[in-house]
This record gives sequence, C-alpha cells and structure tokens, in this order.
Amino acid sequence: MNRLTGFPYGIAALCILALALASGVWLAAHPVGTSSANLTMWTFANTHYDAYKAAVPSFEKAHPGVRVDVQLVSGTAVTSRLQAAFWADLDVPDLVEAEISNAASFFRGPLEHVGFLDLTDRIHRSGLWDGMVQARFAPYTTRGRIFGLPHDVHPVQLAYRRDLVEGLGIDVSKIETWDDFVAAGRRVTIPNKRYMLEMPDTDASRLEMCLFQRGGGYFDQQGRCRFDDEVGVQTMLWYVPLVAGPRRIGGDLGGGQILTKAIEDGYLLFLAAPDWRTRSFEMDAPRVSGKMALMPLPAVKRGGPRTSTWGGTMLGITRRSPHPDLAWEFARHLYLNPAELAERFRGTNIIPALRSAWRQPAFSEPRPYWSNQRLGDSYALLAPQTPYQYASPFISTAKGKLGEALVACVQRYRAEGDAGFEPFVRRQMGMSAGELRRLMARSPFL
Repeated sequence: MNRLTGFPYGIAALCILALALASGVWLAAHPVGTSSANLTMWTFANTHYDAYKAAVPSFEKAHPGVRVDVQLVSGTAVTSRLQAAFWADLDVPDLVEAEISNAASFFRGPLEHVGFLDLTDRIHRSGLWDGMVQARFAPYTTRGRIFGLPHDVHPVQLAYRRDLVEGLGIDVSKIETWDDFVAAGRRVTIPNKRYMLEMPDTDASRLEMCLFQRGGGYFDQQGRCRFDDEVGVQTMLWYVPLVAGPRRIGGDLGGGQILTKAIEDGYLLFLAAPDWRTRSFEMDAPRVSGKMALMPLPAVKRGGPRTSTWGGTMLGITRRSPHPDLAWEFARHLYLNPAELAERFRGTNIIPALRSAWRQPAFSEPRPYWSNQRLGDSYALLAPQTPYQYASPFISTAKGKLGEALVACVQRYRAEGDAGFEPFVRRQMGMSAGELRRLMARSPFL
C-alpha cells in the first residue's frame, strides 16, 4: 500500500482514477445533445460543402420545420466509416456523396444488402434518365439497378499554353487525331527541356482516360474484368512509347508547385483538363492567365469522339434513412436546380449532368484566363460524347492492377525498346487482369 495516499496502486494510478471520475461527472452534467436535424448529409469535397451549405436555407424555407445538417467528411472516412456502419448496422447519414473510384465498393453482395437505396424507379418516373447524361449513371449501376445520382460529367479537353504553342507554329485547329498531335509533338519536344504533353509513366489516370476514349474500360456492362482485351492491349502499346524511350513526347513532374512551374516555364505545353481541373489551373497558376486555352481531345480516328472522362461523384440515399422521400427532395434540390447549378459552375467550372442547366448564361460567359473562350459551352458541347465507364466493387483493385501493368511495361520498353514489346504487353496485361479475376472469383456476389 502506498504510504502517502493509502491507495494500493500508487499516485499515478490514483490520478488517472480521479481524472476518470471527474470527467464522468462532467459528462453526466453536460450530456451530448442529439442532433435536431431531420436530414444529415456527408460530402468529401470542400467546394461541394460550401455550395450545399449555401443551398440549405432555401430548402428549409420551402419545408417548414425541416433542418438539414451538411457535414464535411474526408474521402477516406466516407469509405471506411460508411462501410463499417453498413456492416455493423449502425446509424448512418441520410445522404452521402461518394467518389467514382470508391462508389462501387458499396455495391458488394445481394442487391437487398446494398447500403444505398435503389433509385432506379425514381429516376425513370421523374424523367431524369432522359434529362441527364445517361453515361454518367453507369458507374453507379450494378445488375441493372441505379444507386446514385451523378453530380457531374467531367468531359476532358486539353489545356495548353496558347502563346507558346502558337509561337512554335502549331495550329490546334488542324489537329484532329492523336496521330496529328503526336507528329506535332515529336517536332517540338526537346528532352528534359520541353514536352508536348503531361503524360505520366507511373500514374495510370491518363492511360485510363485514353482507354475510355477508345471504348475500353476496366469492366464490361456485366461487371466482368476486361482491361486486358484487345482495346486495352492496343491502348497500352500506343501509350508507353509516348512516355518512355527515344521518341517520347510526354513528361510528368507530379503536382503542386512543381507542376505550376512546369506550366509557367513551358516545360509542358499541353495538359489533360477535365472540367474540374481547369479551376485548379486558375488557382495554382495565375501568372499564365490569358495565355492558356482549351481544345478538344484529338480523336483516335478521324470523326471519332473528341473527349473522354476523368473523375466523378455520386449522391446516394442510405437504405436506413428514416426519411427517404425527404432525402430524395433534398437530392433533387442540390442536383437539379439550374440556377443554382449555374452559380456553382462559376465557382467550380464543373459541368453538371443535368442537360437543361447548360442553357444558363453562366455557361456561355467568356473566361479571361482561358483567352476569353466560353469555358462552359466548350465542355457542354463535348459532354454528350462522354464515354460509358462500368464499375464493380473491385474498381479500386482494378485501377491498381492497371497501374502495376503500366509500370512494368514502361520498365520493359526502356530496357529493350520495341523488340518483343507486344508479346510482353499481352502477357503483362493478362497477368494483371488474371490476378483481379481470381480475386473476384472468391466473391459469390459482385
């Protein structure tokens, strides 16, 4: 027994006990209040959060007595916390935004066990199937049922240094195909000094963009792995020599301040620009304002689609929401109000999936940063061409496997060039896709 206190486990333990008792008494006297909100929503993006908070008052005014709590939650937490809550039958928010790379992870298991509400019938009854870009429902669909409203379209153009490109004698109006683009790039690229296009050799996001443009993808409509099919192989065979070897035209320096300097210094002339990324350029590289411009992606074949897609977000209603009809009304309030979508576009440059919103004046406004081009009109013109991308609960794993295949193919090409490269690509793609298929085969429900 401790001689000073009479407590048998010492002063440290006694202090811990005292603190525990004191905190318990405090909590008892100050209980945590329960939320008075009728609806709770999670979003992972700061720009979305600010816009939705601004939209709440008008919804609450139209629904007297209703209170909505919009919460900003990290993307990782949205996935991990929500999955755990679904599995453990814990309380969940009424509405959740999920990023396109993670959304399908919630679709595992029998349809009746999916944690999100099946919105298929609501979407068709309300006319949204015809009123929105239909390709954008595909990533949030499983076994023919739709579980999320698309927030965006994210068509892709190329952003470029107009002043430098014109100074090099490149007329972008004459670039119709990737063959035209590559030919111009090989004329002006100077290794380690200037590259035609931002094109990573380890990050598969631009390879994925090219794969979608060519009609390929990670999965087919039935959720079967397909990235090693002929479209996938030919895309890899085309892509790798552009980022590795003696005739490369692609360079990559990552992001942040290094990328900003690469744009300012003309190290990279062209960059992939989904609509959301144009806002990033405006914020991160203000010194080149008025020197930047946009052009559609070159087509794979003359007359083919001049865009692809990169990124995306869905809004889902959780199955255990006690107010599914009210949640649906709030979802429509956020995603289907043309005037609010137009104002949101001014702050984010994101093209909404609702076609009627594109007629708002905001989408036709000239943008000084982009050499006074009409930013919204240029993306809206391409939005209907946005390719379908089909998902699976294994989408994150599939992206990782394609990235592994890219790294292996780049290393092989750097070491040995064209000799035996096509058989290597076919084997590598088959191995990566085979690993994914074996993993998928262990799941009785996809």
